[in-house]
Amino acid sequence: MRADIQGLRAVAVGVVLVYHVAPSLLPGGFVGVDAFFVISGFLITSHLLAHPPATGRDLATFWSRRIRRLLPASVLVLATTLVASRLIAPDTAWDNTARQARAAGLYVVNWLLAHDAVDYLAAENKPTPVQHFWSLSVEEQFYAVWPILILLLVAAARRTRLPPMLLVTTGLGVVVAASLTYSIVETATDPAAAYFITPTRIWELGIGGLVALACAPRVLGRPDAVRTPPRPIALALGWAGIAAIALSVVTYSGSTPFPGWQALLPVLGTAAVIAAHPTRTSTSTRTGTGTDPLGRLLALRPVQWLGDVSYSVYLWHWPLVVLLPYLSGGTLGNLDRLVIIVTTLVLAALTKRFVEDPFRRPGWARPLRRPYLLGATLMALVVLLASAQSLEVDHRQHLAQQQLAAALATAGPCFGAAALTPGRTCPTTTYDHIVPAPADAPDDKSDAYADVGGKNCWAYTPTFPEQHCVFGDADATTRIALVGNSHAGQWLPALQALAKAHHWRIDTFLASRCASADVRQVLDTDQHSSACESWVRRTVAAVTAAKPDLVVMTNRISVPAAGHTLSDSGAAYRQGYAQVMKAWADAGLRVLALHDTPAPGQQIPDCVATHSDDTSACDGKPSDWIPDDPVTDAVRDVASPRVRSADLDDHICSATVCRAVTGGVITYFDGSHLTATYARTLAPYLDVAMQRLLRG
Repeated sequence: MRADIQGLRAVAVGVVLVYHVAPSLLPGGFVGVDAFFVISGFLITSHLLAHPPATGRDLATFWSRRIRRLLPASVLVLATTLVASRLIAPDTAWDNTARQARAAGLYVVNWLLAHDAVDYLAAENKPTPVQHFWSLSVEEQFYAVWPILILLLVAAARRTRLPPMLLVTTGLGVVVAASLTYSIVETATDPAAAYFITPTRIWELGIGGLVALACAPRVLGRPDAVRTPPRPIALALGWAGIAAIALSVVTYSGSTPFPGWQALLPVLGTAAVIAAHPTRTSTSTRTGTGTDPLGRLLALRPVQWLGDVSYSVYLWHWPLVVLLPYLSGGTLGNLDRLVIIVTTLVLAALTKRFVEDPFRRPGWARPLRRPYLLGATLMALVVLLASAQSLEVDHRQHLAQQQLAAALATAGPCFGAAALTPGRTCPTTTYDHIVPAPADAPDDKSDAYADVGGKNCWAYTPTFPEQHCVFGDADATTRIALVGNSHAGQWLPALQALAKAHHWRIDTFLASRCASADVRQVLDTDQHSSACESWVRRTVAAVTAAKPDLVVMTNRISVPAAGHTLSDSGAAYRQGYAQVMKAWADAGLRVLALHDTPAPGQQIPDCVATHSDDTSACDGKPSDWIPDDPVTDAVRDVASPRVRSADLDDHICSATVCRAVTGGVITYFDGSHLTATYARTLAPYLDVAMQRLLRG
């Protein structure tokens, strides 16, 4: 193994480790993963070019080596993490961890994370201790496809009698160019998913493959000398490459659109160092020109050791980062960071010595010599462990739903929002009687967020397609339109209760994040912002055409208005709300604008599960939770008797405290959205506000 490659591995895993334990030190440390991609692409392509696969047996031999090299250690970490999560993490984290561990065991977790990332509600989930397996999934998918591509290209060269080097270089170059183009486009249009999916990342591994074509000592089975640039160019390349990696590590951050063209800096930097081969140029030449300090640095024994154990370091560090706070009180202190680093290095050394190296030797453990049997057995182990955990979660949820049904059937004057009635003294509910159970609360969501009759009721980016659903009595003469973003959707359970009592029809016009205000909202991309504007205009027209008896409108302002910061966007949203409500009032519609609900800013079910002995640790001050919402001022600006506002926040928070559990009910299913159960308890108070307009 080249010393510079091992040194680059050490650099890559080092910046990732520091980024995860102390993000402020290296805000762009996530680019270490991109360096790994280039290194993997170079090494795998070098091997395939030296021994081009020509038959299915050759492919099987290649894949068997990958199984022995990667699977045992990854399965060990996955299995250990599942057990540790069950013992350490609150039960609210078990289901998502099991779901991702199952996908990680099958090396498809990157696609699951991409799906969750574009789901606004799922995107708020806390990271699981197996989330870092997304990059390993990308690599495994690359290993599955890349040798087949090279086999086909070499076979095509033989059949057409074209030079193999020309055809392979052209083929790999086309793949790299196509993937890079797709990465740039997808990052600009759908950045949340683009970060994880394989097509946006293949070009990074492919760049390593192209470097292998240019520099590998054996190409397409033909021995060749190691090709390195002249010494002055090699020196410049090596230092420029390290500088590019360093620049991206210190200047990039979580707000940098990635990967896209921004990934070119660390990717080409890594490729430059590999092409320069600094540990080769660091030896004294016949002309006595001296040594390369970069090569000497990368060849230092501690750096080489870290490079040797880099795979296991990557595997172990993230579960420790996620799970340790559950033991240490919620946040990482300096001592916690030191414990994570030391424990990671110790576990990595042990894993390298007792797992990676033995399994890499084909003759080890004769009963497991068939790599595919070994791989299938190990993957099945992870899937079974994860499935067992999911079954336990399902059983607990079943019991929790029975408890919730019983609580709803016997709901008294202190259940949910009723506990905040002035002058009413209500007993404190014990943790055993809280509903829904914390692990069940994340699923206690409004029907607005689910598919109804096979139709999604939720308009998502990037295009915000028209989504209109009907709830309640479809043939009712009184029609209510619910309009807004996710904080409008959370009111549907209350409206459904009222629709059942009054025989109403509820029509929903809902979008993810996009507030129903005539203002340019700065979403992830310009395309998303334009689609949001279009959705608002279409929704205003659709609601006007539907002629409901009452429009209930509310929104959460989570993105800034164009030309403003989020904190000073109030005036722009006020004007945008007023224009929308005025259009409806001019059309003869009645509008009830609800003040936005309080937002804790933390995952309430997780907090409640963690503080089962005293859930008041999850409470907050009204001044911190209740947002500034310009909708009330916008109603005054419209100055129409058909348009009124209502503020029901005093049925969610008291004058002095906003509680995570109110009247025995968990108030939020995440960090800002009301549980469906609590929303239903708000129905009587919403009814009063609606009846004033309906009868007015």
